Amino acid sequence: VQLQASGGGLVQPGGSLRLSCAASGNIFSGNVMGWDRQLRGQERELVAWMMNNGAVKYADFVQGRFTISRDNAKNTVDLQMNSLKPEDTAVYYCHFMQRGQKYWGRGTQVTVSS
Repeated sequence: VQLQASGGGLVQPGGSLRLSCAASGNIFSGNVMGWDRQLRGQERELVAWMMNNGAVKYADFVQGRFTISRDNAKNTVDLQMNSLKPEDTAVYYCHFMQRGQKYWGRGTQVTVSS
């Protein structure tokens, strides 16, 4: 499975960004798509994931600011991030999980700064 992410960039505190990711390859039903992030000097952590049946999970730090969505027909997942904070600055990674395997795309930098 290959993942191609887009979006990210520099935004001021309180601003919004949208990340998008498309999966391709041997894709089976029952998969999970989502986003992790890695802050500088820290381990990678979950941001959100969404199953293709619509079940979702968000990290506690999201606090209603981010919304994950996906298009099962296109195998894409988006992360709408609102009310961004400087502490959201990180490299964001799209991930895909199926049949016990987890895949990551190349990270995209999100910087929240004035």
